Amino acid sequence: MPLPITKTPKCYVGGKFIRSESARTYELHSSKGEFLAHIPLCSRKDLRNAVEAAASAGAGWAKRSPYNRAQILYRLAEMLESRFAEMAAFTSDKEVRSTIDRIVHYAGWADKYEQVLGSVNPVASSHFNFTVSEPMGIIGILAPEEAPLLALMTLILPAITSGNSVVALASESAPYPSILLGEMMAVSDLPGGVVNLLTGPRSEMLDTFATHEHLRALSAVADQKEATTLQQGAAESVKRVKLHAPKTDWYSSDHDSPYAIRDFLEAKTVWHPIGA
Repeated sequence: MPLPITKTPKCYVGGKFIRSESARTYELHSSKGEFLAHIPLCSRKDLRNAVEAAASAGAGWAKRSPYNRAQILYRLAEMLESRFAEMAAFTSDKEVRSTIDRIVHYAGWADKYEQVLGSVNPVASSHFNFTVSEPMGIIGILAPEEAPLLALMTLILPAITSGNSVVALASESAPYPSILLGEMMAVSDLPGGVVNLLTGPRSEMLDTFATHEHLRALSAVADQKEATTLQQGAAESVKRVKLHAPKTDWYSSDHDSPYAIRDFLEAKTVWHPIGA
């Protein structure tokens, strides 16, 4: 009788599956106390490596056409659908279905949000003046403990839909959905480095997320103490911070708004002489 092969979970960084550079892990158990896996305990060095990977991938992703980004996001939804039962075993049928729906929703917005968020501006001179949006760069994501798949993707999607790249820290108590998500992203046509998924303790990496100068914005679920740390660190490194309450309803349709995309965009206004 062949021996079963125990899976070794790894984080998804730069399009590759990595162990923590520290080689540390922590045990993940089921609700019944059964041992499931050793999860990588990522460090601040892993976070900095993930930021480098995101920087390498960001320019190419931003240059993709909105239509192409929409196709890739839709492909990710297909991959999640194909492994529905496996993912649902670590979350729930409702959460996986809601995540698929949310990915498809943002795929639909990828080539349409500019029409909503951009504008043509009236000016008192002989110029055609218009404002367009551009991605900010690398966005740091701090996911909550609950809804480990849906919340994580709800924070990631507004950032990558518009061409940003992401470094995300998954739920510490329920990290396995992020492990499976990384496996799906690897075969979804999403370029390696656009989304980088880390596992491990928030307490060790919160300060680095807050102060890292190459992170242009943060999207985080944080309590009051964590929010203060993030805002103070962000002020030093001049980055935007989008905070979500710990008791957020991740199933709410409020998270389907295109205005969530605007949180991770910069506006560029162009003046074009009329007749030139």
